[in-house]
Amino acid sequence: MYGSRPPPKRPPPKPPPKKAPPKKAPPKKPTKKLTETQLKRLEKHSVHHSKKHMAEMKKDMLNGMSFKMAHDRAMKKVGK
Repeated sequence: MYGSRPPPKRPPPKPPPKKAPPKKAPPKKPTKKLTETQLKRLEKHSVHHSKKHMAEMKKDMLNGMSFKMAHDRAMKKVGK
């Protein structure tokens, strides 16, 4: 049309902000003894693993690690 202008150009949209990877929860504080549930789970688990592996897991769990974290660490350090 006469006297009209094209609409102004918009800047390109900004990329979404990058998300930081989720942090692992720090191990809990050391405990004096394991709970009944932990002991039962270790007993069941011991059928498949060596005494050295189990001792390493128990030590880590007493220092506040979860069962899975202690297992993964024992697998790397001691093996099955």
